[in-house]
Amino acid sequence: MTASPKHARVHTELRNAILSGHLPPGTRLPSEAAMTRQYGVSRITITRAMHDLHAAGLIDRRVGAGSFVAARGRSAGRSFGLLIPNLGDTDIFEPICRAMMASPLALDHALLWGSAPGTTTAASDAAWTMCRQYLDRGVDGVFFAPLEGVPAADALNARIVETLDRASIPVVLLDRAIAREPDPGRHDLVGIDNRQAAHLMTRHLLALGAQRVAFVARQDAASTVDGREAGYRDAVRLAATPHEPLVYRLATITDATLHAVISAPDRPDAMLCANDRTAGEVMQVLARRGLHVPRDVRLVGIDDAGYAALLPVPLTTFRQPVDAIGDTALAVMLDRVARPGRPPRDTLLHGELVVRESCGANVQGPANV
Repeated sequence: MTASPKHARVHTELRNAILSGHLPPGTRLPSEAAMTRQYGVSRITITRAMHDLHAAGLIDRRVGAGSFVAARGRSAGRSFGLLIPNLGDTDIFEPICRAMMASPLALDHALLWGSAPGTTTAASDAAWTMCRQYLDRGVDGVFFAPLEGVPAADALNARIVETLDRASIPVVLLDRAIAREPDPGRHDLVGIDNRQAAHLMTRHLLALGAQRVAFVARQDAASTVDGREAGYRDAVRLAATPHEPLVYRLATITDATLHAVISAPDRPDAMLCANDRTAGEVMQVLARRGLHVPRDVRLVGIDDAGYAALLPVPLTTFRQPVDAIGDTALAVMLDRVARPGRPPRDTLLHGELVVRESCGANVQGPANV
């Protein structure tokens, strides 16, 4: 979750006291119960602040003895690489990276943006170039968004993480797993619960009275879209009046590819698009075909990209908690560096439904979920 003002205050005060020498190495900190009274906050807030200080290497926690200011060597700043070759072509990774840099946990560390020579470098070549750069620099960890939609993406993703593993460089995956196939994985992953997000959006359309909800995505979509399709299918199956799932995986979103979908007598009266970009493309096609959103077709997306509210019909969507994802990813990385032997974990965060005009509901603004 995003750092609350109370958590940030406790974390900042303790961090500054440690770095300034006011609390020298070896100092035993007050108990969490004592700090709860001292700062006037909940036990959960103190526990999280202490966890973040430990992950940053500023304190040692000893079972049965308490928490102590760590030796100076442990708190040395670290450098982490961002391996996201198609950063400028995505809707969520840039704000996630900004959130990492803004996190209180990043104050003592450096986040490196990899680069590839030239402007026409293929995403696969750029990814491998960045991997080699981070190896040469000896970074302390890499945040990796696995490639999708490029030839032999699964093989290249595996090659990258295996290379980093051999160099003992921790990897935290952003948004998606290495491959589409179910795999317990060897690396931490931070993202949203895609199945839950799509289930929520489908239920929202059904609650508004939609009778035939379709799921629309591109064929080359990220593996996260598989989870979104599964969530859509769950919601349709569990609906009060279920219908056969209407799933359309299209090579492109054009008048021609959508013709069969929107020209049939029993066309969908609502569409869940796999992401906001697809929703924007579908909205343009519907307008050209003389169909009105939401009167003729209710439309929703997932992500809440920056342009979602600026589309011709403002888009109802599922807001990814990008600030929380960035902050959590950094905390997971620091914890992995501090405790390299712990089992890998998937951290899936919840977002919120943002209701705008495209779904046909007379409600404005976000509704917490």
